Amino acid sequence: MSDIDLKELVASLALAQQKTDLQLQQTDEQLQRTDAQLQRTDRKLDKIAKLVGNISNNQGDIAEEFFYNSLCQQGEVAGIEYDDIARGMEKHRGETQEEYDLVLTNDDTVILIEVKYKAHISDIDKVERKHNNFYKLFPIYKNHKLISGLASFYIDRDTADELKSRGYFGLKRSGNIIEVI
Repeated sequence: MSDIDLKELVASLALAQQKTDLQLQQTDEQLQRTDAQLQRTDRKLDKIAKLVGNISNNQGDIAEEFFYNSLCQQGEVAGIEYDDIARGMEKHRGETQEEYDLVLTNDDTVILIEVKYKAHISDIDKVERKHNNFYKLFPIYKNHKLISGLASFYIDRDTADELKSRGYFGLKRSGNIIEVI
């Protein structure tokens, strides 16, 4: 290889390196723009998630308020009279923690009601878990009969059938009053 060939090779390598450096710089700039766009997208998604979460919470609050107010006036559910109604009972004992939307009591019975804006069949698992944890969390009621149910503005036929088959009751809105199903 001659001196001239070597110089041309080194020059072409230097030129190729400059092109590579330029491409890397452009790629890095593009990555920075992409990162900035992703950050803007993440902020928008966070705002949307918060908005949807607030809507869901608001609907749940509306349903809970409706059933609480209705049951405060009613004094009886599923043929059982009750003396007291509590809302949002939370309890933590050992590894077990639950929040009970509505708890109705009399001298010998406790009625647990999980409230949903729109009931889904998967909500029955939550009713069952809370039912099974109640005596563990509230041993003071160990001698009371325990009945559990799901209250919702809408309960489809499959969910209603599953509630019944598992031994729970359902409450649904019927005009301005509630109806036991």
